[in-house]
Amino acid sequence: MSTEGHSEARSAVVLRDGPWTHRHVAANGARFHIAEQGDGPLVLLLHGFPQFWWTWRHQLTALADAGYRAVAMDLRGVGGSDRTPRGYDPANLALDVTGVIRSLGEPDAALVGHDLGGYLAWTAAVMRPKLVRRLAVASMPHPRSWRSALLRDPKQTVASGSVWSFQRPWLPERALVADEAAEVARMLTEWSGPRQPDEETVEVYRRAMTIPSTAHCAIEPYRWMVRSIARPDGIQFNRRMKRPVQVPTLHLHGSLDPVLRTRSSAGSGEYVEAPYRWRLFDGLGHFPHEEDPVAFSTELIDWLKDPEPDRR
Repeated sequence: MSTEGHSEARSAVVLRDGPWTHRHVAANGARFHIAEQGDGPLVLLLHGFPQFWWTWRHQLTALADAGYRAVAMDLRGVGGSDRTPRGYDPANLALDVTGVIRSLGEPDAALVGHDLGGYLAWTAAVMRPKLVRRLAVASMPHPRSWRSALLRDPKQTVASGSVWSFQRPWLPERALVADEAAEVARMLTEWSGPRQPDEETVEVYRRAMTIPSTAHCAIEPYRWMVRSIARPDGIQFNRRMKRPVQVPTLHLHGSLDPVLRTRSSAGSGEYVEAPYRWRLFDGLGHFPHEEDPVAFSTELIDWLKDPEPDRR
């Protein structure tokens, strides 16, 4: 396929129709695709793996209807954002996020992150606290809790099999896109609870992963997380993340998540010196915002509107 053909295929997958608008913004030396809907205080939504901005399609509309400016961005290397040769460590990816907040002309944002997006939301709240008004994280422990569980909890080590498999060179990328990204379909179905994604939804994510260079860029952050554990940059990052989160935090998790155990996430409140609310969704897996979007959006919006978010 020609370069023009690749661009058309990419646009067809990424620029999906809906009540939102699409555009690109410049931040931290790269260009990022965003989908936005509504007016009001900014809520910036950060997707996880193996997805892109479209994972937040239900929340975009719910948040806009609730009086917020909802923006879902594609992370560096994914969807419609730039695929740069470097810059996939969490500190730089978090600067992408805070740079987008600035580029949107807002003084701050409520950050909502799932999976890798949650990891980056935690990081951004520590690195640039003045730009983060509130923090909501789904299906991801605090980075220090994640690191500890990965190394010390045998059950979490096994559950993180995909992260370990990503450490090999090139083979994981090939596996992700083989057979029209059948591996993405397996992850989406096996990591979900009883409420399985429909075939059309799975097909969208499969097509998005086959956009050239996406698989490599999507895997790179997980390579950094493991390979840096004993390196100076990883040790420095882990030490930096000791600094407590100073904004109200909502922590969401599916009770049936097979990838990140409830036990791994549940202790993350020790890193928050602000109102912290833990919410476990019974019967949901790794993608609670898609498996039960109404329950997830209701919980999120009620918390965003709560002037006393420490109340249970």
